Amino acid sequence: MSRIEIKNEHQLGAPARQVVASLDIDSRGIGFTDITPAVGAWIEKQGFHDGLLALLIMHTSASLTIQENADPDVRADLMDALARMAPESAPWRHTSEGPDDMPAHVKSALTDTSLALPVRRGKLVLGTWQAVYLVEHRQHAHARSVQMHYVGS
Repeated sequence: MSRIEIKNEHQLGAPARQVVASLDIDSRGIGFTDITPAVGAWIEKQGFHDGLLALLIMHTSASLTIQENADPDVRADLMDALARMAPESAPWRHTSEGPDDMPAHVKSALTDTSLALPVRRGKLVLGTWQAVYLVEHRQHAHARSVQMHYVGS
């Protein structure tokens, strides 16, 4: 049987506060953009301590994900896998925005459009080899917007 255990439980400081902001990203076309440094700098600038950060990408042909940040082959393999699952050559009905648009919608549906990330002691809580990425699913560069909403102390 697997061991399951709750550890490091503590109450958050009061009172709670909320802060919202928009993070604008210019993608370079298909691929991953590490937004962890920008999000972390915003958290540090705000003086957050403990809480929860919600991220929402405001687009249907790009997505957000938490993924390995050590070996770039992981991200390349993920992009290849998504391309196999939603190829541009498939007989899509929605083609008015180009052959890469409908596959981008499918890839976005298979990944995440929002993330909830804990903040502890003023830092994002991520695993050793994790980073937060915007994933661009379209061939060409796009201006993307991620809404950030922090609740905590």
